[in-house]
Amino acid sequence: MLLDSNLIIYSAKPEHAFLKQFILDSQPYVSWVSRIEVLGFHRLTEEHKQYFDEFFNAAAFLPVDWAIVVAATGLRQQRSMTLGDALLAATALYYDVPLATRNVDDFKHITGLHIVNPFDSSVQ
Repeated sequence: MLLDSNLIIYSAKPEHAFLKQFILDSQPYVSWVSRIEVLGFHRLTEEHKQYFDEFFNAAAFLPVDWAIVVAATGLRQQRSMTLGDALLAATALYYDVPLATRNVDDFKHITGLHIVNPFDSSVQ
């Protein structure tokens, strides 16, 4: 399973504490895209920076190669989507792993992409 950046961010919030257990149980992969999106936020508090640094230091990363870049380009040509979302979706498709996200609507149009929403009560 590949984690979308939004789940990593939500996992730092006390009101979404269940996500920490979901992440531990799933032993998911992350993308360098998520590291850039999460740690690149300009208003990141020192507490959150430390949490995210520890998270990414312990995470297993899926590399992005040329085939993923080409696939992400194709996804963006089909429909308007952010660069980060296109790279995450293309990575999940390339490695044939589900994409875990709360933003299901951003990805539901992509054929062959298996999406897991841990905020869906049937997943918890």
